[in-house]
Amino acid sequence: MATFKHTGGVSKFRDKLISGMVAKGYEQDFAERTFRQLEGFGSYGFPESHAASFALIAYASAWLKCWHPDAFCAALLNSQPMGFYAPAQIVRDARDHGVELRPICANASRWDCTLEPTGNEARFAVRLGLRMVKGLANAHAAAIVAARADQPFASVEDLWRRAGVPVAALVHIAEADGFRPPFGLARCEALWAIKGLRDEELPLFAAASAREGLTVSEISEPSIALRPMAAGGEVVADYSHTGLSLRRHPVAFLREALRKRRMVSCAEAMGARDCRWLETAGIVLVRQRPGSAKGVMFITIEDETGITNLVVWQKVFECYRRAILSSSMIAVRGRVQREGEVVHLVVHRIVDLSRDLASVGQRDVAALLPDGRGSELHQESPTPDLRGQPPKGLRACSMAVPDPHVDAIRVKTRDFR
Repeated sequence: MATFKHTGGVSKFRDKLISGMVAKGYEQDFAERTFRQLEGFGSYGFPESHAASFALIAYASAWLKCWHPDAFCAALLNSQPMGFYAPAQIVRDARDHGVELRPICANASRWDCTLEPTGNEARFAVRLGLRMVKGLANAHAAAIVAARADQPFASVEDLWRRAGVPVAALVHIAEADGFRPPFGLARCEALWAIKGLRDEELPLFAAASAREGLTVSEISEPSIALRPMAAGGEVVADYSHTGLSLRRHPVAFLREALRKRRMVSCAEAMGARDCRWLETAGIVLVRQRPGSAKGVMFITIEDETGITNLVVWQKVFECYRRAILSSSMIAVRGRVQREGEVVHLVVHRIVDLSRDLASVGQRDVAALLPDGRGSELHQESPTPDLRGQPPKGLRACSMAVPDPHVDAIRVKTRDFR
């Protein structure tokens, strides 16, 4: 009815409605007043009912997050893809509110994220589900859960034999680090173990296994020690294969270097006094450019301490269009705008730090940025930096399986324009 009111479609039914009511015995005046009420409802009825429905949903969501943040987090993760926030932001917020997150585990995870006891009757831990493993089919995950039943798997090979899933499915779980919790196997070690498996068991070994009721290995080889991945490489691999990491935040590896450039954290930026000028940096999460905002863009960035909400005026957007639309991580200089509990950073300069974010995969500890990175913020003229290629380095897991994503974190932004 609201649409008809906007397009004038309601008026087309006026004569038909009134004549029909009069034919049914209603007074002419009553029929006309009825139609005027229908026209009026088209102006306020939808906004009123929509507001009531949204208020109920907002209240129920707030109640759940306040009293059951563990269940709220699990439900949101199981409803992906959806909404405004990506899984990494949902997990970070849940941990900030005291929820324990447990990693993907071949012996504990089901398809959906589940709740597990913690010893505290008032709070559960959230176990990440196999649905978080990129590339893993639901059918293969179901086969693993069914084969596991009440008897946990003893090894990667035991899982392969009992579940009957293809080796490719095991590779996806290994890349998501799902064999570390049950078997103590790091990514490289799990991938190395999978290399000795094949989709079809050789007949002699299959017969021996069936006759003796034991697992007979097809290959007997000495154990080798693989060089462990760098701490940053583990985080990058987490993002590549699950979309989030329960380890350190990627920006944490750059924190010391950012502080040397006098860049504050996102939490410090949002806690600063009104009108203060400052510099901060973070991964780009959300870009919004509503049609009603007259060209203003709103950006949300994140580091290991929280998020910062940016306001980019149209002139600034035009100056830094490429960096804004293509960067995975940016550094910004701007002025704090505070109105009660609402805080924004009005941006004046932007620098693309995507190349620095790409270097996280080679970092074990916080290290300095390459010379000159970030200094563009102090220049008077806007000189947006172009994106570069991540530095080439020896991969810690290259002997087991080459992974083209190990050197770069790819965070899928939520863009609304």
